[in-house]
Amino acid sequence: MMGMSSNSDMKSTSSKMKILSVRDIAEIGLMTACLEAVKMALSAIPNVEMVTLLIILFTLYLGKKTLIAVWAFVGVECFVWGIGLWTLMYIYVWPVLVICTLLLKRFIDLPMAYVVLSAAFGLLFGAMCSLPYIFISGPAYAFTWWIAGIPYDILHCVANFILALILFKPLNMLLTKIKKGSPFLS
Repeated sequence: MMGMSSNSDMKSTSSKMKILSVRDIAEIGLMTACLEAVKMALSAIPNVEMVTLLIILFTLYLGKKTLIAVWAFVGVECFVWGIGLWTLMYIYVWPVLVICTLLLKRFIDLPMAYVVLSAAFGLLFGAMCSLPYIFISGPAYAFTWWIAGIPYDILHCVANFILALILFKPLNMLLTKIKKGSPFLS
């Protein structure tokens, strides 16, 4: 019969699909909760955040699964703050950090490299967020919007650098201990 898949075709297709395990879902849920908790904890201080540092660390330990946690975090943020243009920005900006971390890990696996990545991400955050304005209001507006935000990007850069410099090693050691002692993070 046309349009009907044979049983062997279905098995072949299902074996190619990667389904998240219960452990994967739990890890993603924990990452999402941690990201939202640190975002809320520091939300009163402009451009001081630990989301960047945690995304870097989670990516180092849990790899590509962090992408799902990042998008879940964006979803939670939408429930808390509503949906706006920032939603679009978050959908692509945070995954860029995951991808950069994965690439950096392939070539340089030094703690200071991740501190610099965290700082650079803070400095470039406004530039990355200006991209939708190219399509909404034109390149001149996007450029002006980015330039106007540079003082905040510098603050973001410095705060990310200091937080990562102080907290990367202890949090990295903590995640290493958790991973060694827990089958949950293996």
